[in-house]
Amino acid sequence: MIITTPAPESAEGHVAAMYAGDIETDGFVYAHRRAMAVNPEAHAAFEDLIHAIVPSIGARTYELVTLAAAGAIGSAHCLLAHGRHALRTGVIDEEELVRLARDPDDAGLSPADLAVMHYAARLSTDAGEMTDADSQALRDVGFTDRQIVDITLAAAARNYFSRALLALSVDVDDVPGLTGRVTDALLSPLTR
Repeated sequence: MIITTPAPESAEGHVAAMYAGDIETDGFVYAHRRAMAVNPEAHAAFEDLIHAIVPSIGARTYELVTLAAAGAIGSAHCLLAHGRHALRTGVIDEEELVRLARDPDDAGLSPADLAVMHYAARLSTDAGEMTDADSQALRDVGFTDRQIVDITLAAAARNYFSRALLALSVDVDDVPGLTGRVTDALLSPLTR
């Protein structure tokens, strides 16, 4: 990455708050966080959007959307970060995470979870070809209009964030706390 990012030792305001969690949890600031700290107002707006989306769909659905979109886009940053977050928050356990990362269709997911992952992947690779049939697939497994919109926003938001990191050539940091088995599974969409 050729852009200059705010140094942790001189960070103030929102940037200091962005960095604090990484430093407290892992002892360093992730490269993706530093890249987004160049425009802290945009990062804050992104965080506000996510906080407006998650209540209607829940943390598990949000993480499934995120993992599916990140896998379809090819974002190692977001696959690793959200894989770890899903494990830490307990919305997905390690066995299920490994299975769904390798092949959602063979992971024993509920019809609703599988529909969400297919929808997010399609939005991430072929949004221009989507029709009402794609939204209907979510409605058919019980999602409300608000939830369908928020699932769409979650996938679109992941596209925004992940594609920005990819375009800026942000380094992918090792993510502490993930076993080699989990890391390999999370990165498996990148080798398909």
